[in-house]
Amino acid sequence: MTTLPIVNQTGEEVGQYEIDTEQIADRVSKQLLHDAVVMYQANQRQGTHSAKTRGQVSGTNKKMYRQKGTGHARAGSKRTNVRRGGGVARTIKPRDYSYRLPKKALRRATRMAIRSRIDDGEMIVIDNLAFDAPKTSQMASVLKAVGLGGTTTLIATADLDSAVYKSGRNIPGVEVQPVRQLNALSVLRPNRVLVTKEALDKIKDDSFAKADAE
Repeated sequence: MTTLPIVNQTGEEVGQYEIDTEQIADRVSKQLLHDAVVMYQANQRQGTHSAKTRGQVSGTNKKMYRQKGTGHARAGSKRTNVRRGGGVARTIKPRDYSYRLPKKALRRATRMAIRSRIDDGEMIVIDNLAFDAPKTSQMASVLKAVGLGGTTTLIATADLDSAVYKSGRNIPGVEVQPVRQLNALSVLRPNRVLVTKEALDKIKDDSFAKADAE
């Protein structure tokens, strides 16, 4: 059983949260986490890279100079890959890097990532996070109060909160996501995770395990 302190928006401890990390994930598989993170990163690649072969670059096919008698190495076309402005020998063309792991594996990876954050003491629980209107300065003040100023942070909320999302989206290194959108990459990428008590209740609930991994 792990006990996490609960803080308020001013950084004061207002309670404790007891959680059995085995309820979230029975173990942490580094290999599965690695596979999931690599998949999400591959799916983010645009794959728009492109280079020309010697047959696609502009220029003549004429031999540069005669084969013998010049004192130089034998040279063919200017478009050869060994010369500046020539084509590429083993070129790359636009391609799709995306692929998918099984849904059950991605769900397990998400829960394992959350457990690893708790086990490593990299998760902070806040009793409530709500704003009357979007205010970036107010969100920055909250992060500073809980010791997360200038730290890359994932803010996990129980549901999509427009005011909280808009308050955090302009802060460098800060990402706001509801529980249903969490995945292994979004949980592991930042240095710290700030989660609301209500969101952590949802993570403990079995319904979170059934949510699709985005």
